[in-house]
Amino acid sequence: MKQEIIKFIDKKYNASPEYLWKRYPTYCIFRHASNKKWFAIIMTVPRRVLKLSGDGNIDVINVKCSTDDIGFLRDVPGILPAYHMSKANWVSVVLDGTVPQKNVKQLIVASFDLTEKKHVIL
Repeated sequence: MKQEIIKFIDKKYNASPEYLWKRYPTYCIFRHASNKKWFAIIMTVPRRVLKLSGDGNIDVINVKCSTDDIGFLRDVPGILPAYHMSKANWVSVVLDGTVPQKNVKQLIVASFDLTEKKHVIL
C-alpha cells in the first residue's frame, strides 16, 4: 500500500517524497510547496515500538488530525497515537490494509488541509 499512497500524494498534490535522513533511508516526508509544512510522513518502524503483535517492521503514515477527531480515530483498528510526533495533533496509520486505502486517502486530504497556510481577511 505504501507505493500506492506515495503515487496518490504525488498525483493529487504534486508532492514528491523527500528522504531527509541517511540513518532512515525509507522514511519520507511530504510537504506543501507553498509553506514547506509537512502534511505526512511515511516510516518503516518495528512493530514492537507501536505495541503491535508480531515481529518485524511495518509501514505507517503519520498525518495531522483535528484535535476533535483524535480520540475517535484512535479507537479505529490500525490507527495509533503518532509515532515520534505530537500525539495531540497527529496519528500513525498502519499501511497493511487494516485501514482501507480509501480512508487513508481521506486522512491525507484532511492533514493537507489542516497544515495549509490559511489567509485571514480582516
